[in-house]
Amino acid sequence: MGVPFIGSEALASGRSTRHQLRSRHVAIYPDVYVAAGTRLTASSRATAAWLWTGRNGVLAGRSAAALHGAKWVNDDAPAQLLHRNRRAPSGIDAWFDRFEDDEVQIVHGMPVTTPARTALDLACRLPVDDAVAAIDALARATKLKIADADALARRYRGRRGIRRARVALDLVDPGAESPQETRLRLLYIRAGFPRPETQIPVYDEYDQLVAVLDMGWRRVMVGADYEGEHHRLTRRQFNRDIRRFDAVTELGWTDVRVTVEDTEGVIIDGTRRAFERRGALALIGHPVDLYPAPNVPSWRASGQFFAPRSRSA
Repeated sequence: MGVPFIGSEALASGRSTRHQLRSRHVAIYPDVYVAAGTRLTASSRATAAWLWTGRNGVLAGRSAAALHGAKWVNDDAPAQLLHRNRRAPSGIDAWFDRFEDDEVQIVHGMPVTTPARTALDLACRLPVDDAVAAIDALARATKLKIADADALARRYRGRRGIRRARVALDLVDPGAESPQETRLRLLYIRAGFPRPETQIPVYDEYDQLVAVLDMGWRRVMVGADYEGEHHRLTRRQFNRDIRRFDAVTELGWTDVRVTVEDTEGVIIDGTRRAFERRGALALIGHPVDLYPAPNVPSWRASGQFFAPRSRSA
């Protein structure tokens, strides 16, 4: 069996013997098994957690995000769900939170919080930067309307973490194609830059699409692109990036290229100089705190720009 299943049900139905259960399968939660050697994803881990509840729980948080098709969900992180049994085994976060019927839908035969409720849970429970990155990915994978999540925030106005949630929801942009792009965008906002527009198309004089910038400011024709490791994996990709950069530059854009090695100071200084060359320094305001320091992830406090890489679902 390549998918999670309940061991006692397999025994009762005759689909497995006790010897087969012990020798060919591994228990990941009490009475929930997978075939030995199975590589669990965030989605399969969520399925297993739901089975552990006796099919009574509602998948939520990162588990719901994974089932909705969001990318960048950590496969190794605990599954998350709404369930009355707070004594969850290791590997499951069980939340005893109130929810209404209109906040749940069926996905692959399982009850899952809607994208709007999923966004609210993530926004309430994660640090702002992590919440925005997770909800960006959720919004990109679904038809999430932030207005719907805002409405739920008003419904649960006294909920713990709701103030932080409102900050995170206001910063969501489904144009981000990776957590690194989200963090780059938030870095600019914190540094006082106007909020960047994401996925900016650049056309040549023949109205042909030359490039799509990760983010930028059309008014001053300054863009910013995060270059992940895949940009340097092949010579073809490397050469394509050079031609793209040259074409964008010839069309009057300044494209700030950001890599994982760059520090926050280097990124901000390079982009500020690009604004200065455009005579647009007045558009950059004072640095702002998006939320009090205790909720800032440790990777920012250490001066590291990008968070450690995690497996994606």
